[in-house]
Amino acid sequence: MINKIARSIADALADVKDGSTVLIGGFGTAGIPNELIDGLIAQGAKDLTVVNNNAGNAEVGLAALLKAGRVRKIICSFPRQADSQVFDGLYRSGKLELELVPQGNLAERIRAAGAGIGAFFSPTGYGTELAKYPDGSAKETREINGKHYVLEMPIYGDVALIKAEQGDRWGNLTYRMAARNFGPVMATAAKKTVATVHEIVELGALNPEHIVTPGIFVHQIVKIDRMATQAGGFKKAA
Repeated sequence: MINKIARSIADALADVKDGSTVLIGGFGTAGIPNELIDGLIAQGAKDLTVVNNNAGNAEVGLAALLKAGRVRKIICSFPRQADSQVFDGLYRSGKLELELVPQGNLAERIRAAGAGIGAFFSPTGYGTELAKYPDGSAKETREINGKHYVLEMPIYGDVALIKAEQGDRWGNLTYRMAARNFGPVMATAAKKTVATVHEIVELGALNPEHIVTPGIFVHQIVKIDRMATQAGGFKKAA
C-alpha cells in the first residue's frame, strides 16, 4: 500500500545530507514551509545550497537557516529587502555566496530540470553581468531571428521543501492561492520532495481537476496545524 504520510518532520528530513541543494518554496512570505525549515535546522545538515525566490525575512524561516550557518550558497531573485539583515550581514562578510537569477529565469531553470530540458536560451540578462556564471566566465549567447539570447542551465535539487494545503496518502497535493508559487515546479525538479499540508484527505476526495502536484513527484507529506499570526511573530502549533 502506498502511504507517503510521514510520522514527523524529523523522520521526513532525516536523510538530508551535507552539501545538498535544497529547493524551498515560497514567494516573499507566502507559501514558505517554515516548519520544514525549522526541521532542517534541527536535523543539522550544513554546507547547503538553497534555492528560493528571496533570501529570508527577519530572523525566522529561511533567515533562521542562514543565521544558523547551514547555508554555503543561495540562488535567488530578490535577496535584499527591508528586513533582510541576516542575508546582508553574511553576504557582506563573505560567509555566503550569492547567485542572482532573474525571477522568470529562476522559475524556468527549475521547470527545465523537472521537464528534462538540458538547457534553454533566454533573452533576459543579455549584455549584463547576469550573462556571466558565478565564477565570472561568460555564458554562451546566440542570435536567433535577430534577437540575442543567453544560455541558461537547469537547477536540480536534492530535496524540495514545499507548503501545500491538502494531500492524500499517495502524495497528491492542492495549494491555497498564492502559497502555490514555486512549489509545483520545485516538486518536479528534486530527487526528493517533502510537503507540509494542513489537511490529509481520503483517496478520491480530491477533485482530479484540482490536483496541482501529482503524487508521483512527492515522496513524503507531513500534516501540520495552521499557524496563528500574533504580534511579534508566529505561534507554531505543536
